[in-house]
Amino acid sequence: MDFHSYFCCLRGFDRKQNKKKQSTWRIFSLKELHSATNNFNYDNKLGEGGFGSVYWGQLWDGSQIAVKRLKVWSNKAEMEFAVEVEILARVRHKNLLSLRGYCAEGQERLIVYDYMPNLSLLSHLHGQHSAECLLDWNRRMTIAIGSAEGIVEIADPKLNGNYSADEMKRVSLVGLICARNQPDKRPTILEVVELLKGESKEKVDALENDDMFCGKHDYNDGVSVADDSCDSISVEKAQKEEIEKVVGI
Repeated sequence: MDFHSYFCCLRGFDRKQNKKKQSTWRIFSLKELHSATNNFNYDNKLGEGGFGSVYWGQLWDGSQIAVKRLKVWSNKAEMEFAVEVEILARVRHKNLLSLRGYCAEGQERLIVYDYMPNLSLLSHLHGQHSAECLLDWNRRMTIAIGSAEGIVEIADPKLNGNYSADEMKRVSLVGLICARNQPDKRPTILEVVELLKGESKEKVDALENDDMFCGKHDYNDGVSVADDSCDSISVEKAQKEEIEKVVGI
């Protein structure tokens, strides 16, 4: 099934479920996005990940957008694109990027988001804004505690321990792998869904044995090396151990 057929089905489902709700996203033309991003000019480039590059843009009404452009079209990329659009179209939260729309013309696949003027958390911790130190210690602690509370919330005490420790561990590991330093090593939306479902034991085992959790470090220059020192423990590995303590593994 191609994207248009797949997404038409989703839109039909949404209409049945949300007749009284008005969509906040729309379909963009490729011409419109070319104009908004100055023909995807390099100076407008915000970053790059496994899916493709992200560009800053400005629409005719002055509103700012971020446009993610598919790097190489393939059947797998088509499905990942459809899944991501579906999820973003359904989910609304103050801490999540809002979907503005999408474009699917020929083999061009683009997703349009609201633009974040303050950029990402990663950019403030390790990227271009890290030297400015806008996130003081109190703010960083608030972020860390909030993240930990999110994990605890999943295994609410009201459940009286009636939850799967293996599933809790898997959810936590997927969350960590999605936030790794190297964007090209993060899983796609489709891969995240597959990992959370745990349908493939091989993929789950590969996740648990990922370099991120096995004493290897991901550096900003893209070089990953093994640390043989017993005195040096990676932050990611320490996080995994803390998670295992929380879920009682």
